[in-house]
Amino acid sequence: MITIAKIASPIAPFYMDKMYRDLNSITGKENYESVHLAYFPKVNEQIIDKSLEERMEMAQTISSMILGLRRKVSIKVRQPLQKIMVPSVSDDFAEQMAKVEQIIKTETNIKEIQILDDSSDFLVKKIKANFKVLGPRYGKIMKQVANAISQMSQKDIASLERNDSFTLNVEGQEVAITTADVEINSEDIPGWLVANEGKYTVALDINVTPELVEEGIAREFVNRIQNIRKDSNFDITDRIRVKISSTAELDTAVNHYREYICGQTLANSIEIVANVENGTEIDVNDVNVKILVAKE
Repeated sequence: MITIAKIASPIAPFYMDKMYRDLNSITGKENYESVHLAYFPKVNEQIIDKSLEERMEMAQTISSMILGLRRKVSIKVRQPLQKIMVPSVSDDFAEQMAKVEQIIKTETNIKEIQILDDSSDFLVKKIKANFKVLGPRYGKIMKQVANAISQMSQKDIASLERNDSFTLNVEGQEVAITTADVEINSEDIPGWLVANEGKYTVALDINVTPELVEEGIAREFVNRIQNIRKDSNFDITDRIRVKISSTAELDTAVNHYREYICGQTLANSIEIVANVENGTEIDVNDVNVKILVAKE
């Protein structure tokens, strides 16, 4: 009989056992008095959804790439960005992407995902041989192999990424390569950042329009107000009123997104005033502003 492994929190086993007993009292699936006396469930490989696992791995990888590009240019996640472009890597890529598109958008705060097909010339890729991997296999003709790889067309590179295999003819010899045998990078595009990881490529539009800046400011205000609510020990259902000291840089965004900020923070009103007394000093987009959050 297998028992549950040690858990860091001394309280966690109690709640785990209570949850087990509460659920089991309804389902009646097991006869054990405690989860600590139960067997671990056996894996039923027939119900494993490989397609779901692939989609979630894709969503995780692409989201991580986007967040990495954001960090590269110090753009906060709360600042919305307009678009990414992702080249298709399989026949069902668009279908798979559609099922996780909202997850990626939510995690990375982007508004649009465009899938590029093989005919698109927006992204120009460069390829070169990985000498450490290919050298031991093709030592005598390695120089010729490297040259043949560097001469691969955009269509050839796309085929390699899509199928994870490509065959070259070098000195009358067939040379089979995979994505692990080469290094593929995308050329820089003005106004975009590009990243490659495995078979995936992501191009991120880093142009921040005035409209996007305003939305980012609104999101920053929501974050600051929620933090003040928490620090003030307000109940989650408490309605509030908000006063914000007037600043030329922030007033327009607050006015445009007043309804959004109110909805996110349970504010009955947001008032922009010349001076805020007894408020909290906060920083929004490098602008110091004073804010008062009071319970209604």
